[in-house]
Amino acid sequence: MTVADADEAAPVPGAGPVLSLGAVAKRFPDGTRALDPVDLDVAAGEFVSVVGPSGCGKTTLLRIAAGLAEPSAGAVAARADRLGYVFQDPTLLPWRSVRTNVELFGELRGVPRAERRKRADAALELVGLTDFAGHRPRALSGGMRMRVSLARSLSLRPELFLLDEPFGSLDEITRERLDDDLLRLFAAERFAAVFVTHSVLEAVYLSTRVVVMSPRPGRVCGEFTVPFGYPRTEGLRYDPGLNRIAADVSACMRESAR
Repeated sequence: MTVADADEAAPVPGAGPVLSLGAVAKRFPDGTRALDPVDLDVAAGEFVSVVGPSGCGKTTLLRIAAGLAEPSAGAVAARADRLGYVFQDPTLLPWRSVRTNVELFGELRGVPRAERRKRADAALELVGLTDFAGHRPRALSGGMRMRVSLARSLSLRPELFLLDEPFGSLDEITRERLDDDLLRLFAAERFAAVFVTHSVLEAVYLSTRVVVMSPRPGRVCGEFTVPFGYPRTEGLRYDPGLNRIAADVSACMRESAR
């Protein structure tokens, strides 16, 4: 069962841009230039990762794409009616159960209770947490709490999924496991995704395309297509071709920092 089954089918890859950022720039009131003009299109069914040094504006770009911040210049066009956003921390409500945390976004949008429960149960099944639906967040590991956060956004059946370095605080083994979980969800739902990360290998392993940003003020200084299909297996992490792409991405980041 997929979350999309609860209402309608997931977007079809190749159906056109789900997100378009045209010459988007950001200057904060204190004068800090966070972003120089950035152009970025994300197609339906595409997984785009954004990498770059700390402070280069990756999170700012994601927040502008989500409508959580206004650009100082440029235009944002989102064709997606349903958008999911996963923050760096799980941001779960400690007094609510796993299931009712997953139901929260639907509750805030006025989705009827029976439909919220149906979507939450489907999302928990997708992330492998059905048996923990009645637990409180404090009873879960860090990785499991991030799965709840993923499920909460999945319950909205997003056409566009924005993820702000969701696994950055986790240990390597848990992070790799959640990367594989995310790949499985992507293969099942085929939402468009923009994934912010500091890990070049993670970006290449997950993505159809990797976008490299320069130091602040951030701008796109390189793009790399990842020519591996889905589903992807764990062994791909050690593939020489994938590691060559990761090396090229890293070299682009080093060059932009000079």
